[in-house]
Amino acid sequence: MTMSLPTVVSDYLAASERGDLNALVACFTDDAVVLDEDHEWRGQAGLRQWREQVANAYEYTVEVRGAAEQGSVDGVQRHDVQTHLEGNFPGGTVDLTFRFGLRDDHIATLQIVPTDTVES
Repeated sequence: MTMSLPTVVSDYLAASERGDLNALVACFTDDAVVLDEDHEWRGQAGLRQWREQVANAYEYTVEVRGAAEQGSVDGVQRHDVQTHLEGNFPGGTVDLTFRFGLRDDHIATLQIVPTDTVES
């Protein structure tokens, strides 16, 4: 599937796939906020801790299945990316939506939620 993603989102996904923590964190603003598994992570140090915990806990693959621009709110460009993950986490498979908020060509916010809970 060919789809157009903002460069920083493509960079984030590629860095995540490679396991390149430095490149991944560089995609975010200094004051970025990530919400994943009902936990909030803030700033560069928090993002490093989040990704290190994920990397140490699970092995998984990510397939991007769709993407949509969601418009702008308060100067933040919103983009949703639908994914399918398979790995050694509970349940083994899950469909997730990565809700990116972009500011100044970096990720300012990222919310990772089950696809079935995403509002249209």
